This record gives sequence, structure tokens and C-alpha cells, in this order.
Amino acid sequence: MTSAEVTRRRVMGFGLGALAGLPAGCSGDSGPVRRLRLATGPEGGPYNAFGQALARAVAASGHRIEIVPVSTAASVDNLRKLDEGSVELALAMADVAEDAVLGREPFLRPAAATALARVYVNYTHLIVPADGPVNSVTDLAGRPVAAGAAGSGVQVVAERVLRAAGLGGAPATAFAPVPASAADERQLGLAASVTALRERSVDALFWSGGVPTPALADLARELTLRFLPLDAHVGPLRDRYGPVYTAVTLPAGVYGLTEPVGTIGVGNYLLARADVPQGVARDLLQVVFDRWRDLLREVTAGARLEPRFAISTGEVRLHPGAVAYYRSVYG
Repeated sequence: MTSAEVTRRRVMGFGLGALAGLPAGCSGDSGPVRRLRLATGPEGGPYNAFGQALARAVAASGHRIEIVPVSTAASVDNLRKLDEGSVELALAMADVAEDAVLGREPFLRPAAATALARVYVNYTHLIVPADGPVNSVTDLAGRPVAAGAAGSGVQVVAERVLRAAGLGGAPATAFAPVPASAADERQLGLAASVTALRERSVDALFWSGGVPTPALADLARELTLRFLPLDAHVGPLRDRYGPVYTAVTLPAGVYGLTEPVGTIGVGNYLLARADVPQGVARDLLQVVFDRWRDLLREVTAGARLEPRFAISTGEVRLHPGAVAYYRSVYG
């Protein structure tokens, strides 16, 4: 039996039990409009673009649902907002989502979150100037690195890669300079990271997102860049954190690359609080799968959204409304 079949049977089995006690006919097409706040990410970033596109698609669908995108610092911040109830929906990277539901650092206890779908895969980028001194991850020892904004999924994967390479350490402060053996991690969002690399105030930039990421494609047209391979770190990360990390490839041609570069893939989940009504969740997923091309157009080129992959949400259990939707797809 393939892993996909195992996953499908797990989902279907969960569905039979989870749906037994739920009322039928809980459609979002009658009654008042259901307003759902969606924690996305910084304005101008891929999560925010996805959230805005989803809001437009839902508004045009005829379902009595309103999506209100909320700008945030991204994955970690989003899970905290979802857990506290200040939003009903959230986008987050798979590794952060699993940390949240398992109560692992940086979360103090298991967070209340369920999955609607794995919507696409982020590619981890580690970028340096081609004429700079860095040729491998280990060359980052003692050097300034743009390692993602505070509260972002980028920061989580960057820290884990650096630790796996023996370069982990807290960001430098006035009272505690970064150890010489560690990279000097700077908490910068994408726009600030691009500026810092262009101005050479950092020697490297971490990013986790779709391919191509427009801001990085623009930078590659200004500077000759080197994309460092990270696929050697997939195994150690999977051993420590589980199968949320996969080996993927930045293809030749993107960013001007003349050959493929192996790196780390991390899924992105669309998440919901468990108290979102079953019918609302199911209607929302219908829109997502009907309009996935529009939703992913500005986020990641060439990606597809298919139910057999969307159900692969690891330790984050599916929302009962999502189970109902996928059961209707599978028949």
C-alpha cells in the first residue's frame, strides 16, 4: 500500500468517526453571512497575496462567507492568534503548525488548530552574492545573516538549518555578542533582507516561499547571486522534526540559475479553529479547489492543488468540515 493510500484511508477513517455526531445540512448558503478573519502575513508577502485572492474568490462565489485578511508577522504569530481566538483561519508553514499542535517551542502548550488543506510547498532559499566569501552554510560562522522576521516560519527553518550545521545561536545583543562559531542571525523580513543583501550589510539571506519569489527574481536581475544547496540537511531535520521537511529542487532557469539547486521543502497549511461550522469549512474548501489557479498565481508558479496532496497535514488533524469535503471528492 502506498503512503498516499495509507493517508487516504486514515482520513476516511477519521471522517466516519468525526462526522457521526455532526448535524447534517450545515451549509453556509443560508442564514447570515459568516465573517472569518484570516491571519496571513506582512503586506506585500505571499501569504497576504493568497489571503487577498481568497477573499475575492469567496466574495464572488455566492457562498454566505466573508473572508477578512489580517496582516501579521506570519506563521508563529498566526498560530498564536488562531489559538487565542482573534482569528478563525490562518496560514502557516507545516513545521510551525506541528510545533503549535504538539506544544513544542516556541509554543508553551498545544494550540487549538485544525487543518483545511495543505495548499502549496515553500522552497527554502539561502542566497549570497556570487562574488562574496560564502560558498557553503558552514562559511556563515560569525557572519551576519538575514534569517527571517520575528514570528515568521522563515525564522524557524533558518534557525534549524543553522543549528544542524553547528552554527546556531541567539541573535547578538549589546550585552551578549554572537559567538564566533555561530552565524549572526538578523531578524529581518523579506523586503528588509533584500535591501540588506543588496547593501552588503548581511552576507546571506534566508527565505522560504514559492518559486519564483518576485522580490528575489528582481534582486537576481540586479546582482549575480549564488543559491546554496541545502538538501544535505533534509535528513537531519526529518530525524529531529519529522517528515514536514522534504527534498525539493530549485529548477534551472529560475532566478537565472544555470543548473538545479537542491533545497528544503516545507508545506503551507490553511488552518481553522475547530469551532468554525462544518458547512462553512466545506463551502470554503469548495472555493479553494474551484479557484486554486487564481489563489496560487501570485504565490508560486507551476503549483497544483489536488485533494490527494491537500490531505497530507501530518500531526495537524483535519477539521471535520474538511473531512466531509474530501469524502465528497473521493466518493
